[in-house]
Amino acid sequence: MADKITTQDLMEAGVHFGHLTRKWNPRMAEYIFMENNGIHLIDLNKTLKCLEEAAFALKNIVRSGRKVMFVATKKQAKDIITQEALRLNMPFVTERWLGGMLTNFATIRKSLKKLAQIEKLMKDEAYDNLTKKEKLTITREKAKLQKQLGGISDLNRLPAALFVVDVKREHIAVAEAQKLNIPVFAMVDTNSDPSDIDFPIPANDDAFKSISIVTGYIGKHIEEALMERKKDKEEASLKKEEDEKRKVDEAVESN
Repeated sequence: MADKITTQDLMEAGVHFGHLTRKWNPRMAEYIFMENNGIHLIDLNKTLKCLEEAAFALKNIVRSGRKVMFVATKKQAKDIITQEALRLNMPFVTERWLGGMLTNFATIRKSLKKLAQIEKLMKDEAYDNLTKKEKLTITREKAKLQKQLGGISDLNRLPAALFVVDVKREHIAVAEAQKLNIPVFAMVDTNSDPSDIDFPIPANDDAFKSISIVTGYIGKHIEEALMERKKDKEEASLKKEEDEKRKVDEAVESN
């Protein structure tokens, strides 16, 4: 089981600190506990409830064998999201979101195919025979594609869900997911609109510690789901072998 988390843990990570009251979005009212020195404070009991619901739903998605795409392009979230997504072998976007990354996935797949072809070419003997200028052009193109699409290079179909840090900043990604009925799980601060998010997690989406504790908790549940899926597959494989062996034994006995 993934480690339990408490409101005290969330408080120590600064998850409750929202934005200045004048920057608030009224639709976040139900998640706000109080105002203090001109800053809205988030109700951590509601954060905890939302976080547990989101983790449970994501766990079911991953256990069924589907992928969750991590999205965060803000500076303080990039490293956290990259490390967690790589650890879990999940797709991620931490550079600029390319318009159509979901809604025009066929075009994105062509770019991913191109990246794979360039990587294959660079390993081929023919690459050594190219001129210095040709090699430089290829290297630059690879670097550009790698920066834009490196995090989704293994994605061969649309993700089953998005985990987003800062829905206001990543509004294009959220809009594309909504258009395709892909559920969005997201950290939502007091300046954002949670109404269109399937699983909003009211939380400070600007502080490193806050992003880290929420992402880490979600990541542990995804990891648990991956382990359970592996165990399910192993048990299914073992059962299949036993069934086949039993059929062979029955056939021998009947003869």
